[in-house]
Amino acid sequence: MRLALGIEYDGSAFAGWQWQPDKRTVQATLDAALGRVADREVKAVCAGRTDAGVHALEQVVHFDPEVQRKPYSWLMGTNTVLPEDVRVLWVREVAEDFHARYSAIARYYRYVILNRPMKSALHRRQMTWHFAPLDVEAMHTAAQYLIGDHDFSSFRAQGCQSKSPHRYMHFIHVRREEADRVVIELCANAFLHHMVRNIAGVLIEIGSGKRPPRWAAEVLAARDRAQGGVTAPADGLYLGGICYPEAFGIVRHPIFQHLPAHASRYTPDRE
Repeated sequence: MRLALGIEYDGSAFAGWQWQPDKRTVQATLDAALGRVADREVKAVCAGRTDAGVHALEQVVHFDPEVQRKPYSWLMGTNTVLPEDVRVLWVREVAEDFHARYSAIARYYRYVILNRPMKSALHRRQMTWHFAPLDVEAMHTAAQYLIGDHDFSSFRAQGCQSKSPHRYMHFIHVRREEADRVVIELCANAFLHHMVRNIAGVLIEIGSGKRPPRWAAEVLAARDRAQGGVTAPADGLYLGGICYPEAFGIVRHPIFQHLPAHASRYTPDRE
């Protein structure tokens, strides 16, 4: 039997998803909680690793339990022993060929910017603060240059271990959600290390009026990280959801209704 779980977490106090010695990580925290319920060691596989300080609205993981429990028992039992900054949202039995990472056909991220003169006392770890007014229309125009199949070398971290810099960007939406809040929504078949934060850094530069929208296309064409500007902070970044083929029966986030019909052709890499 294979189980899939939807996980929500506040990444502020974590050193990222992946297990690291002597550091608090989401993976180690979740595995320990699942192990308590299973009464044996559990190792869950995630859809996409997140960095230190990055949050998740719906990370997806899978694991193969060696003991029989009802999905509700896994859900409630695991949440009982998890700390307050991690929650299991749902648990479902899935086909044995389901893989949280390799079965995904798209990933969705949100980047949230608090755009006002003063920092927030309440959301200082949940949003990136930018004091100068941002031109949302210029940011959205710039983002459209990144849509499609491209070499995103200019937007990958220098230490990125991906074998290929090519990714298919399905869409990027930039909008002002509230008077003082700007949201960047991105959906691609997969993302490179720091790719979203580097794109956000370029768009913020453009929104600040320091660069024209066309600069995004120039950075992309350069295929050189040195040309890509500043990496935006992790605080405002959220893994928003994972899209799987309908056959697996995992409910999709509403944002995926914007996916083009050909999205399933861009299968994720198996690095």
